[in-house]
Amino acid sequence: MSETNRGGFNELTLNVLRIVAALLFMQHGVQKLFGAIGGNQVETLMSQPGLAGILELGGGLLLAAGLFTRPVAFILAGEMAVAYFIAHLPQGFWPIMNRGELAMFYCFTWLFFFANGPGRYSLDAWRAGRAQSSA
Repeated sequence: MSETNRGGFNELTLNVLRIVAALLFMQHGVQKLFGAIGGNQVETLMSQPGLAGILELGGGLLLAAGLFTRPVAFILAGEMAVAYFIAHLPQGFWPIMNRGELAMFYCFTWLFFFANGPGRYSLDAWRAGRAQSSA
């Protein structure tokens, strides 16, 4: 779907989904990096949980703002796929039973934004508009 043929309500809900999902995703990074909101702080940033926390907090912030959305969404989808296969799949096949449904949901949500872009209400769209007006 190109960005030019989205209706008003579709455009609004696309942007709301991007922002809300990113803000929720950032909470996982906050848990890992700071031990806040019920999390356990990682001992070192150069560990798998430390790098995950950096990706979740930093990537979530970029996605919430709609900045570098496609590459960030692709990286975060990969992170969630790795998390699922490393942490959840060994616990059983069904995501609801191995507690991997959230990792799968984020993975496919970020793939959606990789494929569709951030929407009109994003810094990416603002940057694209500035580039067109200066050309």
